[in-house]
Amino acid sequence: MKIVALVLAGGEGTRLYPLTAEHAKPALPFASGYRIVDFVLSNLVNSSISTIYVVAQYKPDSLVKHIQSAWAPSFAGGHGLIKVLLPRSNAPFRGTADAVYQHLPLIESHKPDIVAIFAADHIYRMDVRQMVDFHRRRDAHATVAALAVPLDKARGFGVLSAAADGRVRKFTEKPKQPQPIPGDPRFAYASMGNYLFQPRALERMLVEARERCEVDFGRDILPRVCANDRVYAYDFAENRVPGLEEYEERAYWRDVGTIPALAAAQQDAAGARPRFNLWNPRWPIHGRVQELEEETADLNPVWRAAHRDRHTDERVQPS
Repeated sequence: MKIVALVLAGGEGTRLYPLTAEHAKPALPFASGYRIVDFVLSNLVNSSISTIYVVAQYKPDSLVKHIQSAWAPSFAGGHGLIKVLLPRSNAPFRGTADAVYQHLPLIESHKPDIVAIFAADHIYRMDVRQMVDFHRRRDAHATVAALAVPLDKARGFGVLSAAADGRVRKFTEKPKQPQPIPGDPRFAYASMGNYLFQPRALERMLVEARERCEVDFGRDILPRVCANDRVYAYDFAENRVPGLEEYEERAYWRDVGTIPALAAAQQDAAGARPRFNLWNPRWPIHGRVQELEEETADLNPVWRAAHRDRHTDERVQPS
């Protein structure tokens, strides 16, 4: 099966300023020589997905350099493809869907069976093949990875309402009043920003979006297509990766879009019994750069001292 993956890494990360003054958010150092983008790329590679395009826009220099130096050598010799895609100088990307639309001919040239469109700025482990299996069993036009989040935090996510079989009935981007999960009013079902698409359905959705001046998957396309297309939610809490220690948090996933959230996730990866273990040999994180270790070691204690209790506040609960 041919899967083409696009990793969306073009956002400004304004809530992480001044860290993003010179870097795209996915290129920010995380811990122990890793950058934020290394987690999604590792999940794809560990899931045997080897045709990967990283779609960048905002201050892309450090991201391009990292992909070329830390990732591209592993793909040399015919072992797949990883490449950064940048907008044309006269056609900047206006949103996530517009960024993919501009590369439809490139996607179609691979003749993929599935197109994976994943966010570049989250900390987690995921066996993407399990989501692919779910997508194929449902014969879905689109599948959205989702997990339960506390209701008071759901306003910052796309929120789904799904039937018992996972069929998405409604998708609302960053609602003021998120709809809780039936039977559990404390939580809402939130999109992780990771999507799988049937290629023809993706092309049709993007062409329709272009005609309607829509530019974003979460804000525009997914809310519209749920009524008529087969859109399903894949429950990330069901995903299993090998090698987790008993003390680790199951279905660990963090959106590190603010400095406190980033510091909390770094703290989760520290210590003898971390909530998120960076050193899992059965599902390794790739892309480590030795020179980054000193930089992250200098930064982390400052953030932790200022936000030492935030790791409990920032937890996202699996369903």
